[in-house]
Amino acid sequence: MPARQLVAKELAEIFRITAHPDRIRIIEELRSGEKDVNTLVDELDLPGPRVSQHLGLLRGYRIVEERRDGRHRYYHLTQPEIADWIIEGLAFVEGRLYGINKSVISDVRQLWSDESGNHTKIDT
Repeated sequence: MPARQLVAKELAEIFRITAHPDRIRIIEELRSGEKDVNTLVDELDLPGPRVSQHLGLLRGYRIVEERRDGRHRYYHLTQPEIADWIIEGLAFVEGRLYGINKSVISDVRQLWSDESGNHTKIDT
C-alpha cells in the first residue's frame, strides 16, 4: 500500500474513533492530565458505563492509556497533542455556524484550553 494511502487510512481511523461528542469531551478533559472514571463522570455529567465504554474504545485505539493503582484506574492521553488538534478544529466549527452563537465557541475554546484542570461547567 503506498505511503499516502496508508497515512490517509490511519488518519481516517482517528477521525472515526474521535467522531463522537462524548469522546471529544473525554479527550479534552484528559488534556489537563490523568483522571479516573468517577472524576470524568462528574465533570462530564455522563453515566459511568457510558464513560467506561468510550474509554475502552479510546484505549483500544491507543488514544488513551490506563494506569492501575489498586482498584482505581486512571486514564491519560497517549499523545496529548490530539487535544490541541481538537481545539484547532474549533476554527472549522466557527466557519460552519448556523444558529450557534459564536460566544459559545469562544467559551468552549477557553474551557478546553485551560490546562489547569480548574473547569467551570458551562452548558454544552
